[in-house]
Amino acid sequence: MAACPGPAGAGAVHGSCPSGFAFDSGLEIKTRSVEQTLLPLVSQITTLINHKDNTKKSDKTLQAIQRVGQAVNLAVGRFVKVGEAIANENRDLKEEISIACIEAKQAGETIAALTDVTNLNHPESDGQIMIFTDKTGVIKAARLLLSSVTKVLLLADRVVIKQIIASRNKVLATMERLEKVNSFQEFVQIFSQFGNEMVEFAHLTGDRQNDLKDEKKKAKMAAARAVLEKCTMMLLTASKTCLRHPNCESAHKNKEGVFDRMKVALDKVVEIVTDCKPNGESDISSISIFTGIKEFKMNIEAVRENPYFQSKENLSATLEVILERTEDFTDSAYTSHEHRERILELSTQARMELQQFVSVWIQAQSNKTKSIAEELELMVLKISHSLNELKKELHSTAMQLAADLLKYHADHMVLKALKLTGVEGNLEALAEYACKLSEQKEQLVETCRLLRHVSGTEPLEITCIHAEETFQVTGQQIISAAETLTLHPSSKIAKENLDVFCEAWESQISDMSTLLREINDVFEGRRGEKYGYLSLPKPVKNNANLKSLKLDKPDSEEQAKIAKLGLKLGLLTSDADCEIEKWEDQENEIVQYGRNMSRMAYSLYLFTRREGPLKTSQDLIHHLEVFAAEGLKLTSSVQAFSKQLKDDDKLMLLLEINKLIPLCHQLQAVTKASLQNKVFLKVDKCITKARSMMALLVHLLSLCYRLLKKLQMENNRWVSVTNKDAVDVKT
Repeated sequence: MAACPGPAGAGAVHGSCPSGFAFDSGLEIKTRSVEQTLLPLVSQITTLINHKDNTKKSDKTLQAIQRVGQAVNLAVGRFVKVGEAIANENRDLKEEISIACIEAKQAGETIAALTDVTNLNHPESDGQIMIFTDKTGVIKAARLLLSSVTKVLLLADRVVIKQIIASRNKVLATMERLEKVNSFQEFVQIFSQFGNEMVEFAHLTGDRQNDLKDEKKKAKMAAARAVLEKCTMMLLTASKTCLRHPNCESAHKNKEGVFDRMKVALDKVVEIVTDCKPNGESDISSISIFTGIKEFKMNIEAVRENPYFQSKENLSATLEVILERTEDFTDSAYTSHEHRERILELSTQARMELQQFVSVWIQAQSNKTKSIAEELELMVLKISHSLNELKKELHSTAMQLAADLLKYHADHMVLKALKLTGVEGNLEALAEYACKLSEQKEQLVETCRLLRHVSGTEPLEITCIHAEETFQVTGQQIISAAETLTLHPSSKIAKENLDVFCEAWESQISDMSTLLREINDVFEGRRGEKYGYLSLPKPVKNNANLKSLKLDKPDSEEQAKIAKLGLKLGLLTSDADCEIEKWEDQENEIVQYGRNMSRMAYSLYLFTRREGPLKTSQDLIHHLEVFAAEGLKLTSSVQAFSKQLKDDDKLMLLLEINKLIPLCHQLQAVTKASLQNKVFLKVDKCITKARSMMALLVHLLSLCYRLLKKLQMENNRWVSVTNKDAVDVKT
């Protein structure tokens, strides 16, 4: 469904509406499926309307016409049912949707009646009969049908927008509570609610992203959702660090940075779905060099066709704007001397050739001879060639700079040094490495700006802007997280927090490699090629012991499904970490196995984003086998613990263990099952099983913690009573 402007308060696609109406597979999916049923019939209705008058049709043809009419009516009936359900759950739009549904129903019934052979009372002639004569009635009904269906879809779109905004508002309200929380127990409770709300919001915006027709909006939505997904993990550790070290200024600065970025991303989503900017702002951004060159070439092509198309001043001003932007390359300290000289040379050449073009153009306006026309044609070709050469040079400069930078920082030595410095509590070394990271950040930010100029498409430009903003913000957050750890070198949560921000930086570096490949593909004309879903493993090559795996190309629904599963898995690891944090004895076997499973599940989450240590299908399968084994070890430890409990508590705990054991065995069975070229299905099953195991792990950790506390209280009471008895005996 196309994105349509909606009112200022509008949201949803998947899940429940604010009023409580649950859509099985999402409002947009339902209306889209009915829409897809109706669209093929539009051409058949058009065929009915456009038939030649006085044309005789056989019985067989008329039966086919009747079937079309009935099919239209049935499809309209299904569409109306969905529309009525939406109307019943949205009182503010109920009247409008109901009227449109009634009109659609009437139109469908009219078309069915007018195409019904049994209603035709025309005499047969030579085995043939005349087609229906009420052509005007069918035309009116078809117009009414298309008009009413369009109304319902537009109104349903407003409901979708309304639900997304309602979901966004819930997330913001919970975030405000998280910002003010003072106790760890309260934080755990609110963050659990926040995680569920973020999953719901991810569902809604993910479905919306798939339905957007505008590639630019789709790229903006993807960027905003990526920020929210990564920041959800950062929010957990940054908030925990603040709670553990409430008087640490750098910890508060770190946390505030995450909250601010999430709020901006949430606002960005609303801007995209409502198609408007706050306070009437317009989306003004400097045009990239490649876009400017494309427009300039179109203008000189138009001059060739029509010498009076525009003024020479406009052409000169347009070229000057393009060449002025090349200063981003020539002024950069990271551009090599050879590239700088070549860019300046090509810029000068373009100016000279434009002057020659203008001179010939002026002659062509007054002297329309064949020789002048040929000379003008030659000048158009020359200036186009010069600009193409300039494009090549700019592309080569940006790509080489980016590739060298990524290669140089591939080992992440500065991040490793910052972690070590923090653990050692070395403030002098912190200042040194923070300065180095700032330099690296400025290099990456400038490289992203240059890449934006040569990206070639608006969606890739948006991806470059997103990368630039991510490096700018994350670089500062890493420094504040490292400062917190340096001030509190023994703090486990401060160390974990720094790790999370460093992982975000490494993840963006990895995304840069993908971005470079996509920009290069556009430049070389391979824009139409589609990549498989990045979350899935690539085929294994050149290994005699491993079979080559053919990767299915998943459709948009499959991609959305994997993304949702991965996000849920990531949030469950956060819930597990919160439960583990409660335990005083961090060396407890249950805690150790739970922590191992949480870390492994987080690696699975990273795999769904094509990040982290898991690179291939074989990596994933081995990882899942170990994950299942850790699950079985956990159940053994929990069983051993249950022997210390009373019968009722023991039974309650064993019931939960008996849910986890079969899941572990099922996951082992799935990993050993034959792939049969269905990698996506196997990944989907594995992550689904892992998610179920993590949900049980969170519940088990919480239950074991409560039972352990209960056991300790009973033991303390028994010891207290025993000591009292001993004192009484002595007395």
